[in-house]
Amino acid sequence: MSPKEARVPMAGKATGFTLLELLVVVAIIGLLAGFVAPRYFGQVGKSEVNVAKAQIDALEKALDQYRLDTGHYPSAEAGLKALLEKPANEPKWSGPYLRKEVPLDPWGKPYLYKIPGEKYEFDLVSYGKDGQPGGTGEAADISNH
Repeated sequence: MSPKEARVPMAGKATGFTLLELLVVVAIIGLLAGFVAPRYFGQVGKSEVNVAKAQIDALEKALDQYRLDTGHYPSAEAGLKALLEKPANEPKWSGPYLRKEVPLDPWGKPYLYKIPGEKYEFDLVSYGKDGQPGGTGEAADISNH
């Protein structure tokens, strides 16, 4: 028998994987996904909270710059929009104080701006994933205090 004949499979003998082997591989992949997915999605939630904290910090700095220029923070009526558009009767405004539009929180809701604030001169708040006051975990409120 020549070397070429030795490599050719015998007639009637199938090559490949059996159904049982494929089912075992699919089960193993499913188990791995079951362990990895919760950890991955848990990290996504943490990153959204970190993004909200970073956005609140950036808005705080913009509000502080507004106060340095005008002598006061924007009124509740003017809100965060005063960082982009000059409010009426504000001669010392030197904005815009943000490069882009006022961002929404990572869950697509606007930040709440309260003046006067409960602990500081103003409060910036995101109500978290659930959009409701209070909560824990990803649903917890995120604020500047």
